[in-house]
Amino acid sequence: MQYFVVMIDYGRRGREAIVDPEITRREVVSRIASGEYRNISFIHEVADSAVDDITAEILAEAALPEVADAGADLQADRFDHARDLRKHERA
Repeated sequence: MQYFVVMIDYGRRGREAIVDPEITRREVVSRIASGEYRNISFIHEVADSAVDDITAEILAEAALPEVADAGADLQADRFDHARDLRKHERA
C-alpha cells in the first residue's frame, strides 16, 4: 500500500496532516500547482513500511514554468511609457 502525507502549517492555528490513500502522486502535484495546498511543511511518501521525504521532488514537479515576456508585451509597455511621458509634459 502506498499513500502520501502532506503536512500543512497554519501558523498560530496549528498544523494539519492530509492523509488519503485514494490520492495519487499526480493528484498531490495538481493540488499544489492549483494552490489548494499552501504552506507545506513536508510531504512524505509511505510505501509498505518505508517512509521517504519527497517534499523537494513534489514541489519541483508542481512549480509552474516561468514564461518570458513576449515581444508584443514589451512594445505595449513602450507605448504606455511614451503616453505617460506625454501626459506628464502637459501638466
